[in-house]
Amino acid sequence: MPDSRPLFTVSNHHAESCGKPPHVDGDVRKRYHGYYENEFGEQAIFVYDYEVNEGTLWMGDAGWEKAYRVVDGLAPELVMGREEMFWLMKCWQTAVKRLPK
Repeated sequence: MPDSRPLFTVSNHHAESCGKPPHVDGDVRKRYHGYYENEFGEQAIFVYDYEVNEGTLWMGDAGWEKAYRVVDGLAPELVMGREEMFWLMKCWQTAVKRLPK
């Protein structure tokens, strides 16, 4: 029988002015989930939804309440640091490798 305790939890490290972080249910099996925290403690969450074949990114420093569409591993509406872009691209590549062929 699988253990139902959370595998990973993290609290919001951003100021209240960054908005309310999204609630992401990591147990939804039809999604890929990625979490990132840069050297400044800024947090990001990536979710790829296999039911609609779409990636979404939330970043605390860009305002948690705005979701950004990810296209081919990029978030065109955001200016991101190099490490953030590498992380997002790796999440994208991993997520799309799981797509049915």
